[in-house]
Amino acid sequence: MAAKKADKERVNEEITGSEVRLILEDGEQKGIVSLNEALNIANERGYDLVEIAPQAKPPVCKVMDYGKFKFEKAKKEKEARKKQRQNQIEVKEIKFRPKIEEHDYNTKMKHIRRFLSEGNKVKVVVRFRGREMIYKDHGLELLDRVVKELGDLCVVEKKPEMQGRLQTMVIGPSNE
Repeated sequence: MAAKKADKERVNEEITGSEVRLILEDGEQKGIVSLNEALNIANERGYDLVEIAPQAKPPVCKVMDYGKFKFEKAKKEKEARKKQRQNQIEVKEIKFRPKIEEHDYNTKMKHIRRFLSEGNKVKVVVRFRGREMIYKDHGLELLDRVVKELGDLCVVEKKPEMQGRLQTMVIGPSNE
């Protein structure tokens, strides 16, 4: 038989021990019975005998449809991972140039508003090329303009700072 995972339940003949505490499929406690009797009860009802608490003395086993149990367990884990992903905040990045045209600016602002409304943070970057480095103040003016236009939608989480040829600022959604 293949190597078993630590979280895998033992089913039917895989269960060890001479006595088990038996729980029927409807949740009724049958009590402590021999392993053979528990297997017979499960077979008569058309279900599997699954060990749910192997560390207990005696181990606790339940009569259930193991295939359905595995499916439900996988479904719950998938849903938990999905919720975990939904709760994570992403940092989106929007790049500007110091001499940006009005239409391009408005388009990028629309994207920033959408990102903030989705609950994500936005890293706003102004990229300077060549001789544009002389006009770092244009970059600051552009970042200030972004914050003023967003108004109550955002909170500045990281003030504008220069990193080589990039001027960056991080804004997050306001909690209103």
